[in-house]
This record gives sequence, structure tokens and C-alpha cells, in this order.
Amino acid sequence: MPAIYTTEAISTGDGRNGEVRTADGALDEVLAVPKEMGGPGGDKTNPEQLFAAGYAACFHNGLRIIAGERKIRVSDSTVATTVSLLSLESGGFTLAVELTAHLPGLDQATADELVEATHQVCPYSNATRGNIDVALAAKV
Repeated sequence: MPAIYTTEAISTGDGRNGEVRTADGALDEVLAVPKEMGGPGGDKTNPEQLFAAGYAACFHNGLRIIAGERKIRVSDSTVATTVSLLSLESGGFTLAVELTAHLPGLDQATADELVEATHQVCPYSNATRGNIDVALAAKV
């Protein structure tokens, strides 16, 4: 299938204590291992934060598109993601995501429906499905 959009990023330096940037320079971030993982922490970002931000923005966009297609007025909506890095008993690591869409003004059933429908089309949801735990919630 043909790509709709392609981007490129590179990591330099010391991995989680290095730097990431996109080929076009739109993203250029210094990374630091969080204090919780034995690193310096501080005002630097990390891969889990970047993943959380990307997933939240992509899901939110999809949610607004689906709501529009269904003629459901969504205003002041937000999508928050919590990404956790987990250690596997067998060695290695995995991620888990908690995703909460706040949809003020909607009834709970409609909000739940929109979140579930979005989860079926969001590229991040499709990429993670069956690979990591993603817990969905809709709050009105």
C-alpha cells in the first residue's frame, strides 16, 4: 500500500541520554533518562513522553474526525495518555497505555462509542493492538 506520509528521525549521542531530531528539523530534542529510572531527569524529554504526546494528538484528531462524520458536536475535548514502561519477567521491556478522552457535553454512551470507534481507526491504536495493553476511558 502506498504511504500517505513518511518522516524520518535520527537518534545521536547516548541513546536515552542523547538527542533526537527529524530530518526536517521540526523536532529537535535533548533526551534524559528519568530520575525514576536512575537518570538525571530534569527538563529533558524521553521516548515515553514523545510516544504519549504522539498517541494523544493522533487519537484526538481521529476522535474529532469521527465525531464530525457522525454529526456529533464535540467542543473543549481533550485526550490524555499515560504511558508506562514495564519490565518483562522474561527480560526486556514493554509499554502500557491508559488513554482518557474528555468529552464534555456528551452523554456517556455516545462518548464511549466515539472512543471505541476512534480506537479502531487511529494509526497508533492499530500499531499497538495485540502488542501492548491499551486501556480506554471516556469522561463526560
